[in-house]
Amino acid sequence: MYLSVVLLPFPIQWGLGGTCVNVGCIPKKLMHQAALLGEALKDSKNYGWETPEKVQHNWDTLKNAVQDHIGSLNWNYRVQLRDKSVTYINGYAEFTDRHTIKTVNKRNKVQTFKAEKILLATGMRPRYPDIPGVKEFAITSDDLFSLRYCPGKTLTIGASYVSLECAGFLTGMGLDVTVMVRSILLRGFDQQMADMIGTYMEKHGTHFLRKCVPTRIEQIEEGTPPLLRVYYKKTDDPQEFSIDVNTVLMAIGRDACTSEIGLEKTGVLTNPKNGKIPVVNEQTNVPNIYAIGDIMEGGHELTPVAIEAGKLLSRRLYGDSSRQCDYINVPTTVFTPLEYGAIGYSEEDATDTFGEDNIEVYHAYFQPLEYTVAHRDEAGCYGKIICNKADGDRVVGFHILGPNAGEITQGYAVAMKCGATKEHFDTTIGIHPTCSEVFTTMDVTKASGLDVTTTGC
Repeated sequence: MYLSVVLLPFPIQWGLGGTCVNVGCIPKKLMHQAALLGEALKDSKNYGWETPEKVQHNWDTLKNAVQDHIGSLNWNYRVQLRDKSVTYINGYAEFTDRHTIKTVNKRNKVQTFKAEKILLATGMRPRYPDIPGVKEFAITSDDLFSLRYCPGKTLTIGASYVSLECAGFLTGMGLDVTVMVRSILLRGFDQQMADMIGTYMEKHGTHFLRKCVPTRIEQIEEGTPPLLRVYYKKTDDPQEFSIDVNTVLMAIGRDACTSEIGLEKTGVLTNPKNGKIPVVNEQTNVPNIYAIGDIMEGGHELTPVAIEAGKLLSRRLYGDSSRQCDYINVPTTVFTPLEYGAIGYSEEDATDTFGEDNIEVYHAYFQPLEYTVAHRDEAGCYGKIICNKADGDRVVGFHILGPNAGEITQGYAVAMKCGATKEHFDTTIGIHPTCSEVFTTMDVTKASGLDVTTTGC
């Protein structure tokens, strides 16, 4: 079957690849790696490397290298579209009816396209609070990865994974970084793991202003970077405080890009609170219009999930497949200084879903072998698995806080996809010495209250 496919990118100021490639996963992971290398330089002395006493990070070198890599990815995507005979229109797109889209490019050229089926994957953009000075003087993660100067003393506002990841790698580069938190860290994630991340980051140099909200931002001095004054209040205290920084990074959440694309002309329903689109198997209430990715109500704001959902949807529409996307056993990693990997249910959600009496949590603190010679935390890393006793001790939640958590988590995601039980974990021989082997030897439950610090070689 030959299909005519048109791609209309959103937003048009970026290269191809969307949030992940241009201002998300890719630049974030590269800057996270820069911070890890800085930590490794400190460890190297204990391993016999005679490194200089003063080691300094160069922001421009990193920023330029990251942007060069992004540019290469943008070009590769353009080549792939051409090779697949996909028509690429770099213009602003807007519905005129449920089957018709009008585009306008930078030269005001107007084109109209009609389609039998239309897929929405417009993603989300960072949200700004309604306070004076925020849009004039604050940046978001969209700006950080291409910032033309070193951020200097930085305040990240928000407790999202974006805020914590950015704060973590900036701290790792030697900058003075503070995180302003209104309530809890990493809402929607396992809260025990979230609290442990916060504790680790504080111990390793990131400052936190807890139960605080910004009220206004002023520029004190111009420059690259400038000097800014951020006023804030505590949630339980009307008194106003202030902090002077060079860069303010807003990371309080993101809004779906659905309000300015003419959806009202199609009849597609959206959630008025967040702009997201309710779907059933990725299909909106209008039968020929589909939605995937961040804009989908109840989904995961993760690039691989959107890719998988899109692939499976296309196979159902144009092939003979009936397979649906699994939105439960989704692996993910938060790239904070100590990485956090997770699959499936948080402990809170597992308890709510299966009942407290049906849940057994096995857990352990551990020290990676690499940490021993470097004299790092003896029990700074942690793992737990959540089992459903009513279903043969099937593992329904997996959580790890430690180095290379993403690499570890990916493998266990396959096991959980296959319905792995606690017995499967117990009868699997661990690779020694690794962090991952801790999941093959866990025998202490939270309910027992016994010590969970691992011992041995």
